Amino acid sequence: MKFGDVLLSAVRGVTANKLRSILTMLGVLIGVGAVILLMAVGNGSAQRVNSLITSLGTNTLTIRPSGNATGSSAITLAVSNKLKAAGLGHVKTVVPESTTSLTVSSTNASESNISIIGTSADYFTVSTATVASGSAFTSADVASAAKVAVIGSTLATELYPTGSALGKSITVSGTPFTVVGILASQSSTGFNDPNSVVVAPVTRVQRSFTGFGSLSSLLAESKSTAGVTAAQGELGVELNQLLHVSAATAAKAASSSATSSSGFGGFFSRGAGGASTTSSSSSSSLPYTITNASTLLSTAQASATSFTVLLAAVAAISLLVGGIGVTNVMLVTVTERTREIGIRKALGATRGAILGQFLAEAAILTLLGGILGVVAAVFAAQFQINGTQPVLIGYSIPLALGVSVAIGVFFGVYPAGRAAAMRPIQALRSI
Repeated sequence: MKFGDVLLSAVRGVTANKLRSILTMLGVLIGVGAVILLMAVGNGSAQRVNSLITSLGTNTLTIRPSGNATGSSAITLAVSNKLKAAGLGHVKTVVPESTTSLTVSSTNASESNISIIGTSADYFTVSTATVASGSAFTSADVASAAKVAVIGSTLATELYPTGSALGKSITVSGTPFTVVGILASQSSTGFNDPNSVVVAPVTRVQRSFTGFGSLSSLLAESKSTAGVTAAQGELGVELNQLLHVSAATAAKAASSSATSSSGFGGFFSRGAGGASTTSSSSSSSLPYTITNASTLLSTAQASATSFTVLLAAVAAISLLVGGIGVTNVMLVTVTERTREIGIRKALGATRGAILGQFLAEAAILTLLGGILGVVAAVFAAQFQINGTQPVLIGYSIPLALGVSVAIGVFFGVYPAGRAAAMRPIQALRSI
């Protein structure tokens, strides 16, 4: 029997019971669609996370005080100024951050738990915050502890819903500030809304709200992305000197950090001078931690890849279930068409022809189901899912289609083999 005849017989067999064939294809459709769509969700989520981390700047480092940062080892504004003035070869600038949450009011409204960031004028060039209207405060404002502020776009709208907040007065926990600038809208990178913040001179924030103790963090910018690791090492050495960290303590922290990095596959990198990049127990002897944004990006990419593979594996289970459904349907088909098989074999149909027909039927069912699954997945990927925009992975479509056909053939082998093995006289007697 020619291939065209086998294919034609398979098509007739599939269309003989339309409802059963449609239900069988539906199982494959769901499986293929789920695989492609969930891989797209994982890829979209990975790209979103990478974009957020990249927006923070892969040439930035964040220094935070640890639980040991007390007294002379506290990271104060004086320490920040000394780091900035140290002339470190790979460090471009260092920005202090003193943060708290307070109630912010205007003549029209009041908002509670608003993030107050006290910092220097360089904050607007180092961080992702950019001024959309008005202007940033200046170094002179920081030196004089001026009562000026730059606020987020959402907060500006909430405090002054009927007009611009620029040039207007706001009150932060009883202290008046003049709004000199409004930030451009930013994407959220955590629990705090970056568009509902007040950024003011660090000297004013310390004087009015947080006191002159330890800062919340320091934001350091390296001169180049390639020099981030070197900048991290320089900062670690300088901080050890400024915070009076003994050589033995620094060496112990460096050793513990190296052990931790090797044990967890280098989850975070470590700079020279014992500067750990995490706040794990390996760095508990140091009064500070340094986080490397570029290392965080690498970690996020590896985690996102694992997440995408996990989603694809979960979705593949539904495709497997669809394949089992093909087996079930084909077994029923073989039973129903026993007389046809007997007659065909009595008329000279070969074992290969019978086998080929039933395998072709299984392949057609899964191929059509797979094509419909691709169409459904591509359509669904146009919409956001739980805040994530799916991004289709090019190879996922041919991969899912190929796997669906392979599953159809694999799960169709037993029913087809059973049909091909029937002896004509037994098939005719069973009627």
